[in-house]
Amino acid sequence: MDLRTAMGRVGLWTFQLDLQPMARAQEVAREIEELGYGALWLPESVGREPLVNSALLLSATERLVVATGIASLQTRAAMTMNAGWRTLTEAFPERFLLGIGVSHAPMVERVLGKAYDKPYTTMVEYLDAMDRGIYFAAPPSTEPRRVLAALGPKMLRLSAERGLGSHPYFTPVEHTAAARAVLGPDALLAPEIAAVLETDPAEARAVARRFMATYLGLPNYTNNLKRHGFTDDDIANGGSDRLVDAIVAWGDEAAVAARVSEHHAAGADHVCVQVLPKDQRGLPLDEWRTLAPALVTP
Repeated sequence: MDLRTAMGRVGLWTFQLDLQPMARAQEVAREIEELGYGALWLPESVGREPLVNSALLLSATERLVVATGIASLQTRAAMTMNAGWRTLTEAFPERFLLGIGVSHAPMVERVLGKAYDKPYTTMVEYLDAMDRGIYFAAPPSTEPRRVLAALGPKMLRLSAERGLGSHPYFTPVEHTAAARAVLGPDALLAPEIAAVLETDPAEARAVARRFMATYLGLPNYTNNLKRHGFTDDDIANGGSDRLVDAIVAWGDEAAVAARVSEHHAAGADHVCVQVLPKDQRGLPLDEWRTLAPALVTP
């Protein structure tokens, strides 16, 4: 089975496994696989190193695709990224998907102490350097696959030209439709969506706003929202109800499944569902279990 088929139509995106001891994270990954989710997406920011994390979770499972969403090009040399990508693909054929992104100015400048400039050019040069990387180890038996974190048209086009496709994050359904138009019919489009299993509007939106607070301070995301009709008033003060409801699906499992279906209808091949626990450090395993029958096609 090739990687795109193995991923299926729905996966889970989560930072919560980073908060668990690795043995527990591996145990939960096995259950995620048993529940029928096709892929597990792992971030990189202030948690585990994503390539090592991927290796450990892949080794604990048999079929699950593990994807980085997103490994930052700012934190490792292109030759190192290339070597890790090929190492994991060789060890786990058709089960590892490398997602690469340029990160955000606050993280790059304040945390990493680097300059954040010309993200598109930075990505092109990084991909060129990756593809020139020297690698004399045992080669993968299947083609290594990568996607790019892409929001705007230029980066979306690049993701189709230089990879399998795109992994947008923090985007409404309108972005999925626009991204498909830019990518063309063949590139993979795998947007992330956030979800809260809560039917009370005030409580659900409170959880959503807590999650959204960081992202509404990042220009990459706010500029993209403005491309899709949201205004400064929508973005201010934690986000208008209209914006909150566009970014975070909330309600029962049918409501979350309906939002996933909207992204599929707009052109997504695979939707990465990030369940937001009411306890920020909690593990939403019960929610993943509840959602599986509604999201996973037998």
